[in-house]
Amino acid sequence: MINTLQLLTGIILALLVALAARKAHALNNSGALAAFVLGSVVFGLGGLGWAVLLMGFFISSSALSRFAQKRKETLSEKFSKGSERDAGQVAANGAIAGCLVILHLFFPQSVLPWAAFAGAMAAVNADTWATELGVLSRSQPRLISNGRLVERGSSGGVTIEGTLAALSGALFIALLALPFGTGQVAAIRWMGAVGLGGLLASLVDSLLGATVQAIYTCPACGKETERHPLHTCGSNTVFKRGWRWMNNDWVNTFCALSGALLASLFVL
Repeated sequence: MINTLQLLTGIILALLVALAARKAHALNNSGALAAFVLGSVVFGLGGLGWAVLLMGFFISSSALSRFAQKRKETLSEKFSKGSERDAGQVAANGAIAGCLVILHLFFPQSVLPWAAFAGAMAAVNADTWATELGVLSRSQPRLISNGRLVERGSSGGVTIEGTLAALSGALFIALLALPFGTGQVAAIRWMGAVGLGGLLASLVDSLLGATVQAIYTCPACGKETERHPLHTCGSNTVFKRGWRWMNNDWVNTFCALSGALLASLFVL
């Protein structure tokens, strides 16, 4: 049953968070609007525990995107978008989670929606931590699909440091969830389910990036990139491999979905 006061409070908090994130340049205009909608659902319908996980992801990922920013500037041409998240990125990271909050309304006694929500948040947090910290690794990444050495920032490239960062990001979300209950699931089992689910989902993200994500090349720079239709240098990019519709937002959506499914399976 919907708590009217909680819903109104959630909407107000979501608006304040979205405006603050826009002012801090963590979100652009479309991203702020999408964050307001998502936050209203999570804060207003889910409540404190659900809000804490969402904010844990958003705050930590936004902070890490600014960590060692100058060292990352040379890799910006690899990624499809900049540090200001747009509506597509917000939806890719949060739409599955928002649907799970609504599912919880219909099955309030089941731990599965909560576990799936934590798994989805753990997955996107693991992926973000792996990306933001993995690109700073001293070791050169290898393509997860075949082990071939690739440039830093390449889709599907993994390092030991990045994988450890992914595990840390997933466990961080699992830990945030503990004070709000895990149903009949023991705390250690919960940490393992959400942490492992998030880690494996981030590897699913890397596998999709290495195999089916749409990758382009810049004829002027000769560099591979996710950017389309224009590279950072202003040249039109040319399709190289993957599925044309499978951009980074879709990859992140499948990452979140994988985390939700895996965490739910592991707590059964």
